[in-house]
Amino acid sequence: MKINHFLLALIFQAICNHGFSQTLAEKLGYKSTDRLLIINCDDAGMCHSANLAVIDGMENGIITSGTIMTPCPWFGEIAEYYRLHPERDFGIHLDHTAEWKFYRWAPVAPHELVKGLIDKDGYLHHSIEEVYAASSPEEALIEGRAQINKALNAGIKPTHLDSHMGTLQYDPRYLKVYEQLALEFNLPLRMAQQSTMERFGFPDIRKEMAGKGLVFTDYFVYDELENYKDVRLFWMNIIKNLKPGVTELFMHASRESEELKAITNSWKVRIQEAEVFTSDPDMKKLIKDEKIILIGYRPLMELQRKNLSSRSE
Repeated sequence: MKINHFLLALIFQAICNHGFSQTLAEKLGYKSTDRLLIINCDDAGMCHSANLAVIDGMENGIITSGTIMTPCPWFGEIAEYYRLHPERDFGIHLDHTAEWKFYRWAPVAPHELVKGLIDKDGYLHHSIEEVYAASSPEEALIEGRAQINKALNAGIKPTHLDSHMGTLQYDPRYLKVYEQLALEFNLPLRMAQQSTMERFGFPDIRKEMAGKGLVFTDYFVYDELENYKDVRLFWMNIIKNLKPGVTELFMHASRESEELKAITNSWKVRIQEAEVFTSDPDMKKLIKDEKIILIGYRPLMELQRKNLSSRSE
């Protein structure tokens, strides 16, 4: 039989092109039309009320992922929970601010190495603007690395990184720190979707980071938060309108307590978020009816590590 080399070349090229054009969902083993959702609870470790809510949401609700603030006073409790439940999906909520009025925390790194991150009271600054004015990307890197290592030393194997209040995401110099930590620890990171990055003036960041092998979701619920009023209705509408691909939403579920009320004026919203993503039967039914596939960050981490490992061979 005569072999048509031209036809074989076309077939080979088609196979190669398909591999490069696969969607993230397809790379994770799903169909391109599937809607995958990561429901991430930020601020684990911040206080006891936050820990109770994320644990309850993971065990009895639909919270699939959490991110831990390692400098905070209640870090030890969530670290112990993880050691007893290593199958849980927890990332590191890289923290360069301590925004509340009375409930504060200091850096993890030796203070002489991150002097610019410390305010006059000995804590992390209240705001991102203060961090940018008083500190530097180099100090942010030192502190970020120290926070991740604190989690690792506590027995936590994080699945991803994100940035508390977005400190590492609003300035290109700090975005480089974010990227460096993700590559250094080989972890996927939270990234705003392309339209958001373009609005902030960073149209090429996602492409650049993907080119280095980093993995992140297709979509991230952020711009929509401008219309965040009725907690339950807002999130129900978000779920109904998910696009094909992988989306992350984040919230700050917390258990009602006097502790929480003393910490933050946002306590009512945090309690409502815990209810919506833990015990609301209509939300659970909606997820099922819409055929939403719930995942954590672990599959993205495994994909990233597989890709970067194959590059180094």
